[in-house]
Formats: sequence, C-alpha cells, structure tokens
Amino acid sequence: MLRVRCKVCGKELSNENGKSQCCGCSNITSIINDRITAKDLSKVVILSNTNNTKANKSVLSDSDIAWHESRRHRKIRKLDFEVR
Repeated sequence: MLRVRCKVCGKELSNENGKSQCCGCSNITSIINDRITAKDLSKVVILSNTNNTKANKSVLSDSDIAWHESRRHRKIRKLDFEVR
C-alpha cells in the first residue's frame, strides 16, 4: 500500500482500493496504481510504501531449475545424411 500527502492542501492519498486518486489542488498530486505524479514532487511527502509484490516469483521449483541447468549442458548429436 502506498500513502502520500500533498503539502499544498494536506490531503492524504492511498492506493489500497486500486483506483487512481487525485488531491484536486493546484499541485495535482495523484496516485495511479504504483506511480506518484504531481506538478512539483518536492511538495509531496511519501508516508508509507509497502510493496506486497515479490520481485522473484518463480514458477519452477529448485529441483526443476537444477534439471534444466543439467540439461542445458548436454551434447547435441549431429546427424550426417548422404546426399545423392
């Protein structure tokens, strides 16, 4: 969850419900998903920034990754065909 406060109007914005929010003052501080935008970002204070998404999501287990790594180093047999 991301929470910010606009220093111009003092309104707190958060992205917990997934909708974009805007403060409505002259600085136009807004939160869209995980981005913070404003005319002057020095007038914006980040109150909390807890990101719940994992950076290293892996579908494969450790044993699957080891199997793929061992398979990557296999030798490829080339077939020779007789051309007539």
